[in-house]
Amino acid sequence: MDTRLLMSMGLDPSCSGACMLLLVSCDRSVKASHLLLSCDGQLYLSGLRSIFSLIGHGQRARVVHDFPQYSVKELPWLSPEVLQQTLQGYDARSDIYSLGITACELANGHVPFKDMPATQMLLEKLNGTVPCLLDTSTIPPEELRLGADPGACGLRPANGEPSPHPYNRTFSTHFHSFVELCLQRDPERRLPASALLGHSFFKQIKRRASDALPELLHPVSPITRFECAQPHDSPGGPASLEASLSQLEMEDWDF
Repeated sequence: MDTRLLMSMGLDPSCSGACMLLLVSCDRSVKASHLLLSCDGQLYLSGLRSIFSLIGHGQRARVVHDFPQYSVKELPWLSPEVLQQTLQGYDARSDIYSLGITACELANGHVPFKDMPATQMLLEKLNGTVPCLLDTSTIPPEELRLGADPGACGLRPANGEPSPHPYNRTFSTHFHSFVELCLQRDPERRLPASALLGHSFFKQIKRRASDALPELLHPVSPITRFECAQPHDSPGGPASLEASLSQLEMEDWDF
């Protein structure tokens, strides 16, 4: 990924020397749970254990043929060419596909292909099935009028009235276009990170991400405040929290 694209999304590539490796590497692990937001609105990219450098023996490789040891839960974010494992290999454009999946994950509240068996998911991706943003432009009106299933969406009806459909909203055409470009089946048709910077989805942004992001999370308190309120070695302190987070399965997100 291009460092300027990370900055335009609110990511601070100077936060770690490892982030600068994205200029000459494939991250292969772009997903919502690897985006960490600080209290001042800076977004940090984590999950770099799967990163693969394109530099070897003093030369930059054009493609990668390495396949990391993923668990099945990680596969929905991977591009078709990474999963296919052909002699053609893959390059940094596979991360662009993962970026599109992450955008759908954050916007829709669930990960595309997540509930499919691994083989079915592979076939769907190879056959060109493209996830999309779920809103009034992609869901039939009659389905939206039916309302939401309280059990399926985690909603509770008020006063006996049906709950509104969670996807009865409308995203901008810029957002739809951005996701569509990221999720092209053919990697040659995906825009590189440098070209995505000129997309209207980014040009329409009027405020800096560092100013807007903290407002979206209000009233969530930063972990640093939690650390100050708890002794380090207490049962509910940072040490205990860190141990608990290391065992946490980050597969379900409640939006």
